[in-house]
Amino acid sequence: MALEDFMEPEVGIAIAATAALSSPKVREVARRGMVYGLAGAMMAGDFMMSFAQGVARGAKQAAGTADMVEEVEIEETETPAEDTPAAPRRARPRRSRPTRGAAA
Repeated sequence: MALEDFMEPEVGIAIAATAALSSPKVREVARRGMVYGLAGAMMAGDFMMSFAQGVARGAKQAAGTADMVEEVEIEETETPAEDTPAAPRRARPRRSRPTRGAAA
């Protein structure tokens, strides 16, 4: 390479980048940046995955509730309330409470 080749901007940028990447401090900062970037991407992926699972779970519950409501409506139309006699209510016997301050 001639001396004039080193004066071109592309060559100067390549030399500066090579010198910077050879520096231990620059490599440490780049490594730390890659680690933090990867950790952030993993956290974002976990968030999106849990959000999607929550949406799917909610949709499944909504579909199940709609089916349940439909079944109840069908049962109500099949058996009118007049045909089924009401069962008599049985009263529970009252329990006596001990009075306060009474000696046993």
